[in-house]
Amino acid sequence: MFRPKFPEAPALPSAHVISPSVPAVQHGHAPACSCQHTPAAPAPAHRMPGFSAGTVAAVVTVGIVLTALLAAVAVTAISVAVAAVVMRSLLSSQRRR
Repeated sequence: MFRPKFPEAPALPSAHVISPSVPAVQHGHAPACSCQHTPAAPAPAHRMPGFSAGTVAAVVTVGIVLTALLAAVAVTAISVAVAAVVMRSLLSSQRRR
């Protein structure tokens, strides 16, 4: 869905043929070497750098987990702070009596 669609290159004819009844034109020179050349492989389609759906889902999941952990730490810190204030208040009121 998020990947670009590239148009396909048209197939090139293997010989220059004007019509089926006329043979291809042959050039009269000999090859420069006796090695056998193979046609070059087509270059792979360039992929645009980007994120897949799995990567985005993993990043969102990690973000949610880290946010939940941060919220848990904050709630625990507030609870401990409130408990410390209450205990300090109770201990100071007992000393005054």
